[in-house]
Amino acid sequence: MNDTTGSDRSPLLIRPALSDDWRRIWPFYAQIVSAGETYAYPEPPDKEVARSLWMEEPPGQTVVAVEDDTVLGSAKVGPNRPGRGAHVATASFMVDPTQQGRGIGRALGEYVINWAREAGYHSMQFNAVVETNTAAVQLWQSLGFKILATVPEAFNHPRYGLVGLHIMYQRL
Repeated sequence: MNDTTGSDRSPLLIRPALSDDWRRIWPFYAQIVSAGETYAYPEPPDKEVARSLWMEEPPGQTVVAVEDDTVLGSAKVGPNRPGRGAHVATASFMVDPTQQGRGIGRALGEYVINWAREAGYHSMQFNAVVETNTAAVQLWQSLGFKILATVPEAFNHPRYGLVGLHIMYQRL
């Protein structure tokens, strides 16, 4: 359990997502994907396609950050590639836009890194961090990730046009 909310609120609990959690993830998933600023997922998002993209199956997992009975954010983690690439983990994160700035992304990031380390992964790679998502880039760097490369003009941002996607890496 991680308490990132302060003394006047319930502690933030990060736990594996249950099947029923999808209905509480979906509203902010749809909002974030529809905004088109951070994920290259299909737009407009289809609820069942989105569920299959987000709700990770073993050996990975999807987790939720919960305060009281409210899902504030979610992350998914698992092998970056199958077979001979399965020793490298990858992860994706979404925080309800109404809850940003409270440390939920950091708590999810720390949880996922620890989970991958304990699961025996050698390293973690983020394949597509939008370079204009400076809050995420700074967060991942503060958690030990390095930018290995930036693929120029790989993401079509609704405000900035074609921008780069960072490939970020951390040895665990």
